[in-house]
Amino acid sequence: MYKNFSLALVGVMTILTLATSAVAAPVVLFDESHAQQFLIGKDGPLDLSALAAAYREHGFQVKSFAGPLDGAELSSVDVLILSGPFRPLNQDEVQAVLDFVNKGGGLAVMLHIPQPTLNLLRPLDVDVATGTLHEEAAAIDGNLLYFKVSKLAVHPLTAGLESFSLYGSWPLRGAAEHVTTVAETSQHGWVDLDHDNQFSKADAMQPFGVVVAGQLGHGRYVVFGDDALFQNRFFDESNRQLAINLIKWLAYK
Repeated sequence: MYKNFSLALVGVMTILTLATSAVAAPVVLFDESHAQQFLIGKDGPLDLSALAAAYREHGFQVKSFAGPLDGAELSSVDVLILSGPFRPLNQDEVQAVLDFVNKGGGLAVMLHIPQPTLNLLRPLDVDVATGTLHEEAAAIDGNLLYFKVSKLAVHPLTAGLESFSLYGSWPLRGAAEHVTTVAETSQHGWVDLDHDNQFSKADAMQPFGVVVAGQLGHGRYVVFGDDALFQNRFFDESNRQLAINLIKWLAYK
């Protein structure tokens, strides 16, 4: 009797061990194949090692990748981060990323310059203007390009936040109803359309989106108008909370 009980117990423990090992840690992939300058493997002030560490703290396996984005590479990934690409994705890569999101993946895009991401943002119904934002109402240290954002929609990305900070953002707009403006400037945000570095009648002043989020198929995505907000130098309490919200929201199935 005891022998049979012992064998049964061993069998149960083996099954539990196999079941536990089968539940692998979720994977976040930081793309580094499009001339990105700010990396997770470096600890410089503009690098992303603090963001990578936050992902690890929340149970993620963190990877970087310097090859072409394709279905094979993305098949084992839960979240894809495209932060500050300087070289565009080719059409095959764009389609692979769209397929990844459609099947349930999470995508975060942070812009350093908008041009390399335009062919990806268009099918996600996200528009970006090619003029950097100035904010009169909440400038940081007198720099109108550095500002706090406190006009936040009710959204999982803004949970527990009163504001966060940006350090050079492009204006964003959802081009379809399924794209939500998560955060925007005050009514005193403006774009320097005549490039004279001061506000004039030729410029546009209004609230501008700086974070937009949407859903594609079974997955979700978010676009930030700035790629500096999660860099080590700017990873303060509020921006870290935004990062934690991002980690949780994109990984949710």
